[in-house]
Amino acid sequence: MRDLGVGFNYLLKGQRWVARHGKQYGFGLVPGLITLVLYAAALVALALWGEDLVTWSTPFADDWSSPWLGLFRGFLTAVLFALGLLLAVITFTAVTLLIGQPFYENLSEKVDRDVSPDGTAPESGLPLWRELWISARDSLRIVIRAALWAVLLFALGFLPFVGQTVIPVLGFVVTGFFLTEELTAVALQRRRVELRDRLGLLRARKTLIWGFGTPLALAFVIPLVAVFLMPGAVAGATLMARDLLGEEIREPGDEDGDGDRDGRGGRYGQTDTTA
Repeated sequence: MRDLGVGFNYLLKGQRWVARHGKQYGFGLVPGLITLVLYAAALVALALWGEDLVTWSTPFADDWSSPWLGLFRGFLTAVLFALGLLLAVITFTAVTLLIGQPFYENLSEKVDRDVSPDGTAPESGLPLWRELWISARDSLRIVIRAALWAVLLFALGFLPFVGQTVIPVLGFVVTGFFLTEELTAVALQRRRVELRDRLGLLRARKTLIWGFGTPLALAFVIPLVAVFLMPGAVAGATLMARDLLGEEIREPGDEDGDGDRDGRGGRYGQTDTTA
């Protein structure tokens, strides 16, 4: 259970890192703001013309009597908007990371150099177009997985009691896992770690991932909050990626290169596997 606290601490440390590096934070806001504007426009369009879309797609109900016609199409319109909002939450991180690939790559590299004992950062050696292709391909795979989970959880939400208590909590846990995968991918792709191996790393430290991703998923429900937390989330995910791979993490200002100590003789954030 200690990993839950360690994961949350990485989230906080990432936010503190960007707070100390204002220029990186400013650049990191740009992709999120672009994505927010695009998603806001799409949701406004859905709110304005969603009812027309439902009317067009349900011609079989034209002859229904009142109030059943209005109730049926009103329900479908509400469901359509809810699904659009859910899809926006699920895909916001993936789209933002794709749009901001150069920004976040640069931010992640600077975090690596800042906390690496030798001041270096891993590089993929791939051209930008290749990195964008890999990122888009892997993001699509993750979004499909997340969407399948979303449909399942949406259906389970209609179960009495369980659907109103357990399922929402499970939804944030699942969303947090996929958010963390997308965020750690920025650092792990530079290390040429494939999607299958990334998922294996995350599943081996689930409580660490939940500690990082679940609070972030709760915060990301509000898109504007997501925009301002995204740079720090990328920084924190880079720190956590180093932990997952067993790489040493040096606190800024630790000149002797021994790494950040947690008071028990281990590198910062790493779990004592001998317990």
